[in-house]
Amino acid sequence: MQASLTIIRYHPVFIPFAFLAMAIHRLPLWLNGSISFYKLMGCGRNGTFDKQPDWRQWAILSVRKELLDKDLPEKMLLRKLYGRFIAGWLHFFKCETFTILLKPIEGHGCWDGKQVMGDLPAKSSYEGPIAILTRATIRLNKLKYFWKHVAPVAARMQTAEGFITSVGIGEIPWIKQATFSVWESKELMKAFAYGMKEHAEVIKMTRQQQWYSEDMFVRFIITGSFGSIRGENPLRDLKTTDSYN
Repeated sequence: MQASLTIIRYHPVFIPFAFLAMAIHRLPLWLNGSISFYKLMGCGRNGTFDKQPDWRQWAILSVRKELLDKDLPEKMLLRKLYGRFIAGWLHFFKCETFTILLKPIEGHGCWDGKQVMGDLPAKSSYEGPIAILTRATIRLNKLKYFWKHVAPVAARMQTAEGFITSVGIGEIPWIKQATFSVWESKELMKAFAYGMKEHAEVIKMTRQQQWYSEDMFVRFIITGSFGSIRGENPLRDLKTTDSYN
């Protein structure tokens, strides 16, 4: 199983077509027999949970049944991932794209009631560079508590030791939210997640007060990346691997 996350940036003049893509790209993804799960999403402005959308930036998350040959040319990789129509659309509108190829190794929870990344163990022995996807559907009566407590903690993540990059993504603004982040090692990621008192308290509150109607947490090995976002590949110097079992 292989997951991929593609971040897409449109020129400001093409923003209306970004909204259109959210509607019409569902069909070619649904018809793609190599894809077992997909989501078309918007992005927040500050790289994590954010109330303010970035109308230029969007995302495609997909899970494939078969591994992709990452040594193919970039245009061919996008075509293999999402099909000829979507790859052609992104090229026609001169979108900047950045794609991360991922192997899920640990996790729990569901998305739309399904274990979309497979039946994963809660823990593994892997300790190298790691990517994290945290997503949740927030109960309407808990929205004010979520944004009051979670957003400030998430903002501090970007100054944590070992943090490399992150992006805030979501299906529905304010309600269905996710953060995807990349860290130099699992050890440094855990030091932030469990060593920061405020973060630990928020985790405790989410469980005790049942903020979420559904949530999912997955850790990934990064097997490759290509393209750029805002003119650079933030994972250019990161050592990737696909040999971990």
